[in-house]
Amino acid sequence: MPDQPTVSPLPPLPPALILAGGLGRRINAPALGALEKPLVPLGGRPLIAHVIDRLRPQAGPLFINANAPAGTYEGFGLPVLPDTIAGYPGPLAGVLAGLDHLAETGAAASLVTVAADTPFLPDDLIARLTERYRESGTVVCAESGGQRHPVIALWPVAARTALRQSLEAGRLKVGLLLDTLNAVTVSWEGLPDDPFFNVNTPEDLAIAEKRLAARQ
Repeated sequence: MPDQPTVSPLPPLPPALILAGGLGRRINAPALGALEKPLVPLGGRPLIAHVIDRLRPQAGPLFINANAPAGTYEGFGLPVLPDTIAGYPGPLAGVLAGLDHLAETGAAASLVTVAADTPFLPDDLIARLTERYRESGTVVCAESGGQRHPVIALWPVAARTALRQSLEAGRLKVGLLLDTLNAVTVSWEGLPDDPFFNVNTPEDLAIAEKRLAARQ
């Protein structure tokens, strides 16, 4: 019997962390009451549920970064990682929480982060970020319409030292850290709609409802 060809195993998919916010930001709409923004309904389901749906086929293990009261995100069946830096200093603290978790568990060498209010993430997000990371060896973030999306990125675990130093020095802007780390971008252009559209206002939510309805 002839020898069977050797098939190299596919590399594991990187884990992804959904940044659900440190201060529980809300959309200013009376009908939504005190709902945290990731829990605002879109098409009858929480915003964050759509983000999970977009990530699940293309990522490894999923995590949520949140500092909300215990049980707030329990229904999504994902581990919740709170900030490891006190004071809710912003999304960088969430990224650091994810990188710290991977460093402590040895689960992976890189982490993809996305915002919890981006329900239309592209199907090829992680594949393209990973490909660019293999070429560059540094942080890779998404770009569309000439605009960089700093929190939608792939981070090597090794970046956590610089990230922690930035937070401890009070440098909280993600974009500034990306520049320090010589981050590169992957651009999504020529699409009918921005795949990184995020929901911040009642008007944004109405636009998202129309986009979602058009897809169904």
